Amino acid sequence: MLSEKSAESIRATLPTVSSAIGKITTLFYDKLFAAHPELLRDLFNRGNQANGAQKQALAGAIAAFASALIKHPDVRPDAMLSRIAHKHASLGITRDQYQVVHTHLFAAIAEVLGSAVTDEVAAAWDEVYWLMAGSLISIETRLYAEASAPNGDTWSDHRVVGRYAETRDIATFLVHSADGSPVPPSRPGQYVSVQVQLPDGARQIRQYSLSNTQDDALQFTVKRVTGTRNGEVSNHLHEYIHEGDIVRVSAPFGDVTLEESDAPVLLASAGIGCTPMISMLSHLASTDSPRQVIAVHADYTQSAHAFRVDLEQLVSKLRHADAHVWYEAPEDPWPTDRTGLVDLTGVPIPQETIAYLCGPVPFLRAVRTQLLRVGLLAANIHYEVFGPDLWLGQE
Repeated sequence: MLSEKSAESIRATLPTVSSAIGKITTLFYDKLFAAHPELLRDLFNRGNQANGAQKQALAGAIAAFASALIKHPDVRPDAMLSRIAHKHASLGITRDQYQVVHTHLFAAIAEVLGSAVTDEVAAAWDEVYWLMAGSLISIETRLYAEASAPNGDTWSDHRVVGRYAETRDIATFLVHSADGSPVPPSRPGQYVSVQVQLPDGARQIRQYSLSNTQDDALQFTVKRVTGTRNGEVSNHLHEYIHEGDIVRVSAPFGDVTLEESDAPVLLASAGIGCTPMISMLSHLASTDSPRQVIAVHADYTQSAHAFRVDLEQLVSKLRHADAHVWYEAPEDPWPTDRTGLVDLTGVPIPQETIAYLCGPVPFLRAVRTQLLRVGLLAANIHYEVFGPDLWLGQE
């Protein structure tokens, strides 16, 4: 709950802080990494720092959280922070690191806003920060307890027991715990973090969706990213990790998971966004689900479409399922009405459908708009986006 006095200060200063939040987050990260270079080397995604995506996501989260507190001062908006908490848990973020962030974030706020940061204003934003941090710590504590890792260390060594090429640039890795311990439970739609040591000594971490849920192994799928620093981990995995090698993997996390329900379900993906969707579809098929299932996928070409055969086979196993696929530049003869971008106009979608979306933000926006237009409730449309969530607070 945000105090009435602080709410007045936040309401008055939110426009000023929002307009300067980009400068604040840039300066914050400069200060943080100057004081703690090991965080950039071994924890933060160097690619997202270089392209500004992480700074933009942090700015959006702070602004969205503060706005939510102003609109509903008696409610702590835990729901909007669940996605961040799951990502933090997959990295092993701990309670003490929030104080480190506070120190450098508030130093950046004071430097950028100068005299506008009175004692009253500083106290109000301090209250906002600790409400946000407290919410995240609470969720992360619960996630660590569920993963039987109360200290936040969910990492363990895993041996690669299988590697399979899905396309020229996409590979699936099957891993078992190196010490023979049981595989941690996962839910369709979740992801794991994978840490590798790069040639410069950095231990960089990336998240990869589980493309199937199994009792005795973890299966994650990696698309090679080229041309940017974002691809330094995916390229390392593609070039150097083979059967028999050891990789460090976290417990599964992720808040966008398949809900048990009798309602129709729509699984919509684009490109490598198919990985959590194919996991959900596999679960539905393996449990002989009677639900109506609508599978939608968009890709550039047939050869770029990972799990293309799996999609066809899994849909055929379900009693009430259909697949609808679009290609931007088909390599083989392909229906004209399924060439280009996804258009759900001709796809029958019941209004009670629960939808799961995964892909680039423009795809998510376009499909979500189409689903709202046909009558789906906004609360029944769930999305997963790879990388920093640049959509948070912008819906």
